[in-house]
Amino acid sequence: MITKLPTTAAEPTAAALAAIDAEWPLIAAELDLLDAEITLLYAEDHGGPSPLDWRRLRRAEARVTRAAADTATRTDPRRAA
Repeated sequence: MITKLPTTAAEPTAAALAAIDAEWPLIAAELDLLDAEITLLYAEDHGGPSPLDWRRLRRAEARVTRAAADTATRTDPRRAA
């Protein structure tokens, strides 16, 4: 039996793109943090993380904190009413 599925929009809406754009600094900061954490995991196999690896992790954590605070305090004109 062949069933036709309902057609959905393949493209994201303008509102979805705007939401992604508004949160992009936080997304980028979280990706940097993930990269720093992965580097620490791989460093364990090569004698342990260096002081530079730890510094990179601390800076990435600070960027996530700042980006999250900025994202949380940013006002959305659609929600203002």
